[in-house]
Amino acid sequence: MSHPRQLFIILALLGIIGLAAAAYAWWPRPNDWTAAERATLQTLGLDSLPPLPADPSNRYANDAQAAAWGEKLFFDTRFSVNGQVACGTCHLPQLGFQDGLPLGKGVGQTGRRTMPIAGTAYSPWLFWDGRKDSQWAQALGPLESAVEHGSSRTQYAHLIATAYRDEYEAIFGPLPDLTGLPAAAGPVDNPSARAAWEGMSAAGQEAVNQIFVNIGKAIAAYERTLLPQPTRFDAYVQAAVAGDTAVMRDLFTADEVAGLRLFIGQANCIRCHNGPLLTDNDFHNTAVSQAPGLPEDLGRAAGAPQVLADEFNCLSAYSDATSEQCAELRFILAEGEQLIRAFKPPSLRGVAQRPPYMHAGQIATLEDVLIHYNTAPTAPAGHSELEPLNLSPAELEQLLAFLQTLNE
Repeated sequence: MSHPRQLFIILALLGIIGLAAAAYAWWPRPNDWTAAERATLQTLGLDSLPPLPADPSNRYANDAQAAAWGEKLFFDTRFSVNGQVACGTCHLPQLGFQDGLPLGKGVGQTGRRTMPIAGTAYSPWLFWDGRKDSQWAQALGPLESAVEHGSSRTQYAHLIATAYRDEYEAIFGPLPDLTGLPAAAGPVDNPSARAAWEGMSAAGQEAVNQIFVNIGKAIAAYERTLLPQPTRFDAYVQAAVAGDTAVMRDLFTADEVAGLRLFIGQANCIRCHNGPLLTDNDFHNTAVSQAPGLPEDLGRAAGAPQVLADEFNCLSAYSDATSEQCAELRFILAEGEQLIRAFKPPSLRGVAQRPPYMHAGQIATLEDVLIHYNTAPTAPAGHSELEPLNLSPAELEQLLAFLQTLNE
């Protein structure tokens, strides 16, 4: 029996009016939420998203001119060794600022899935393993990666001087004299570029580093403007908080409501996917298998030492923050079994539109993701946080139906 009204009619026809009325009063309605449940739902809606947090490490974070220039850099394929790869090559706006591939592909193939970036201004850690602690520091990593943009700091400095001098200087001040600067030099994997970098003077390296950092800070200013858009789920949350059952019935099917109940209840999805961005921005071992053909990936266990050693972290000379403003980095949990194969859960907003899933695209469909969490396999390394959910096939279908509402 899918609705109390049906039971009421049957009992009434049988002449059992009192029992029919009692059954109708007792039977739970799909859109009946307790005060505690409405409070939980409210925390998940975009209306609860706070103002953008400050990024004290980037004095240009809220500079509109820097953001407009950063958008140009984001989509400029000249910022790569082969002139074919931009940030926007992997972070495609029409795909939720990711690429839909199991592994990111720049000038070569990476070892991880491209993460969506809308709303990452709210995250203290970037990448699946959190090896960067700001959007601007994150933007610099792919520029020097041999398999992403594949180029070097001096190439980018020369490109700024020839293609963007006026825009750069309007934001950051005069460019240094780049006369005699090697065409390709930087602390990268390419042996010749690294040798050229090591042959430069300390003053020359510092001048180039500052240009490089400013590129990252401008891109970050643009990325701060990328935020998730309201969906049918957010409209439902508004109606639920207001107690408007008529609007709720129009917005969600019974299966979608049941899936939402599972999401915040028995399935306990909000343990990791909470808040209006539907991620806690922390790191979790969820027993995801090692991707075939790739080196072992230790996740946060490797990322934490990397961010501590990063020359562009919050405590670095290139950060605009004071030490006191770098609390996340100063109090980082940098070791322990709980970090082994722990990865950051991306936002679930738009999740049904961006298969495959997990940090290396190990799971092809969202249905298979739900089965993974339902069965809770043993972790290949470290300690899994999962416990079997024991949801029925029908309940898994309801949970899937709810997740679809995060796209529309």
